[in-house]
This record gives sequence, structure tokens and C-alpha cells, in this order.
Amino acid sequence: MGLKEVFTDSTLARYTKAMREAPREIIFSRKMLLSAALYAMSGVPITWDQGSSSVMTNLPGFQDHFNIASGRDAATIREFVSLVYVGCGVGAALSFFVNDRIGRLWSFRLYMVIWVLGQLIATFAPNLGTLYAARIVCGLGIGPLTVLGTMAIVEIAPTAMRGLLASWFSVIMLLSLFVSTFTVYGVYEHMAPSRLQYQVVWFAPCLFVAVCIGCSFFLCESPRWLFLVDRAEEGVRTIEELRGLPRDHPAVHAEITEIRMSIAQEKGSFGDGSNGAGILSILREAFTVPANLRRIQQSIVAYGLAQLSGANSVTSYLVPILSLMGIGGDTSRSLFLSGMYSMAKFFFCLIASFFFIDALGRRKSLFVGIITQMLSDIYLGVYIKYNQQGDVSAAASQGAIAAIFIHGFGYAVGLLILPYVFGGELWPNRLRSFGSALSQTFHWLFYYGVNAAMPNILSNMDNWGAFIFFAGWCFIALVYVFLMVPEIAGLSMEEMDAIFSGPWFTAWRTPAKKHAVVDAVSASPSRDSNLDEPDKLKALSEERAIP
Repeated sequence: MGLKEVFTDSTLARYTKAMREAPREIIFSRKMLLSAALYAMSGVPITWDQGSSSVMTNLPGFQDHFNIASGRDAATIREFVSLVYVGCGVGAALSFFVNDRIGRLWSFRLYMVIWVLGQLIATFAPNLGTLYAARIVCGLGIGPLTVLGTMAIVEIAPTAMRGLLASWFSVIMLLSLFVSTFTVYGVYEHMAPSRLQYQVVWFAPCLFVAVCIGCSFFLCESPRWLFLVDRAEEGVRTIEELRGLPRDHPAVHAEITEIRMSIAQEKGSFGDGSNGAGILSILREAFTVPANLRRIQQSIVAYGLAQLSGANSVTSYLVPILSLMGIGGDTSRSLFLSGMYSMAKFFFCLIASFFFIDALGRRKSLFVGIITQMLSDIYLGVYIKYNQQGDVSAAASQGAIAAIFIHGFGYAVGLLILPYVFGGELWPNRLRSFGSALSQTFHWLFYYGVNAAMPNILSNMDNWGAFIFFAGWCFIALVYVFLMVPEIAGLSMEEMDAIFSGPWFTAWRTPAKKHAVVDAVSASPSRDSNLDEPDKLKALSEERAIP
């Protein structure tokens, strides 16, 4: 391969070409962009809760009302912070029974209302028991929203922009984390100690969520869900609306044909489970088809490795970790540093969404992010080891602070965004709700387990060993990605079957051309039997012309 081919055949070159050649009506469709932005707002509750609850116990008004002191009631604070994850896990699992029954928009409204209800109960909670109940109710809304967010976005997104739009969910998550942390910092600095301090923090996002629910009545349902529940004509109109083009345009016609063929294949093989009558058939399809087992394995392992890399633990225990590094401070300084770290992660995630996920590709983004995170973990472990011996220079201390932020950048590029993107886009249409719910349920189990174990990990590994432990898991993640994770950037969601139908040990081979995957799909005998061969070839040939 010559030097010219190295650049013209790169992922970035193919992405740039696809974006240039795609119809402008599709790329700049206002209805599609606004609908994706609305579904991305599903990320607000999770990190508003994480950001506020991690520092809420520092507010005098909260401490006085619930009789909690941050230095005395560690067990109570741990229960306050972690109970929400119990609700998250249960809610994520139960969302499978709701998402395909009432659709994406009504699911969005329902889950947001549940979260607001939990927030209001917490806002006016008279005692600690009521507060604990409110935390579980909040989790019952948060868990399903993490299932719904990227799932709905990838169902409405055009292929060329799917990764970019799906990463908006993570961008909104980190923006919410940043705003919530600085909201707590603001009320601590500028409001007199009273119940109003924490009530403002919990009530403020409810107003924003109410606006989002209102806006949802003017935006688009998932066309794939509409086809799945046999509302085909409504699905076609929705695709026209999302793409800004008529149904007879080659790009729109190809997408409609592909969705119909894919859903017909799935229903023909395993029956119709869209209305809850075929739950057993969905389970059979998920666990007996090798390609779907690979999807389950990949989504669950991705979330597990994300937590075992230690990034969320660093965020949750940032202030104690900074103290281990010799950077202490009072409550105000701790709140400020937490807010600044959240802001940095937000900008890192923004950079990743625009310049890595689709432009560089899923695999390469993971390689860059994991290697960056692993090297910063090693530096932090070595630094803390020598800092315990009192043998570090001022330059090394500055380097350690930089390593914390570099660690956040690596996580944002790799193991933060990509599990959410994978969790939404890997699945066939009929399994998407089940697969997303299953992977998110395990995500919350991993999240709770690793964060609950973090104090013991630090103490049992002499503090510095924890970061070497996380670096080891980053190395395992690197090997796993190389061997098991295929490159799916630029492929439509229906085309991914060809990737996962092959042997696992060839997953690292990126398809050279999109039409190679299309050919593999078109060769499948299980395409829609209602279409004759000329219609299939016409649709697929038109699709090849669309990047």
C-alpha cells in the first residue's frame, strides 16, 4: 500500500468522504438533530445525581436537617449515595418490559416523571428514612433513562453520524455533572445554612426536565420501533421527517427497505414479540443465536472494563485521592476542585464526540483512550508510592495533577463514551430494548461493586497499588479490544449482522469496504420474503451509493 492509499483509505478519510457525499438535508436535518438532543437529555438525571450526592453531605443545611456529619457518619453517607444504584439496576432491568410496549417517546416521559417524583420526595423529605426511599425512586427513573438514551438516538441517526450523535448522551452526562457540582458549590458559598441549600440543588433540574417533557410532544418517535410494532406507514413518514427528504429519494428508500427486510427476517425466524407476547422468543433469540451471544458478551464486558479501569472511582473519590497526593484543602476548595475536574471531563467528552468516535473509528478511539488511561494510572501509582516516602519534587507533583486530568481525557475518549455507543447500536431491532436493558443492568452492578470496594482497594493496596491494579485492567481491556471488538463505524445498524456472524477471532479485521458487508448481508437467505430479487438488488445497489 502506497503513502497515498494510507491516507485515502484511513477511517478519517472515509468518514470525511461520507459526510461530504451525504445529502445535506440528512446531515443538517433540524428535526433529527433536535430529536437526538432531546433523547440525549436522558443523561441529565444520572450525573446530576452523582455530582450533587457526592458533595451534598458537605452542605450545613443538609447535615443539620438529617443529622449527618461527613466525618462521623461514613456508613450513613455511603447508604445515601449508593441506594440510588439499587433502583438503577432494578429500573434498567424492568425497562425491557416498557420500551417496546409504549415506544421511545412515552418511555422517555415516563422515566423522567419517575425521576422528578423521586427528586420531589427527597426535596421535602422529613427524615432519613424518607430520603432513602426517595433515592430508590430516583434510581427507578435513572436506570431506564440510561437504557433509553443512546438506544433511541442510534435508532433515529443516519449511519454517517450515528457515533457522533450517540456520544451526545455522554456529553450531556458530563455537562450535567459539571453543572450539578458547581450548583452545590454555589449554594455553599452564597446561601445561608438552611434546608433551602439542598432543596435548590434537587428542585432546580426538575424545572428543566419539565421543559424537556413538553418539547418531546413536538419531536420524533423512533421509526424502527414504529416498524417493529407494525405501524409501517407512520414509520415511513417519520423517516421522511427525520431525513428531510421524500420517501422516493434513494437514500431514504434504501433505509426504509433495509429496516423492513431486517425486521421481517427477525420476526420470520423467532416470531413477533413486540407486544410482550413473545418474551420467551426474544430470550431464545438472544441466547441461542451465536451472533447475539457475542453482542451480549461485548456490551457487558465493555461496561465491566470501564468500571474496572478505575475512572469512575477516581471521580467519586477525587478529594481523598488528591489528599493522598498531598493536595488538601477545606470544604470550599474541595468543592471547587471537584467542579473543575467535572468541567475538564465535559470538554474532553466534547472533543471525543467530534474528533474520535466516528472520525477515528470505535477501535482506534478505544486504543487511544485506554493507553492514555493506563499510562496515567501507572504514573499516579508510582508518584503516590514515592510521595509516601517523602521523595518527590515539585515538578513531579505538578505532573501528578496533570496525570489526573490526562486520566480523565483517556476515559472520555475510550471507555466512557464507547460502552454507551456500543450498548445502543450493536443490537438487532427486535433485541435492542432487551440488550440495552441487560447491559445497563450489569453496568449498574459493576458501578456499585467497584465504587463500594474502592476504600478497601486503596487501604489493602497501600494506596499506590490501587492505580497499578487499575492499569492492569486497562492492559486487559487493550488486549480484549484488539482481539474481540470489531470496527463498526460507517455501517448501518442492519449491516452489523455480517460482522457478528463471523468467528470471534477475526473481529479485529476491519471491513475494507462497506459494500463487502452489504454483499454479505444480501447473500443471507433470510431476507424479507415479500421482496423479489430485483427489488432486493435495487435497494442494496442504491444503498451502496449512500455512504
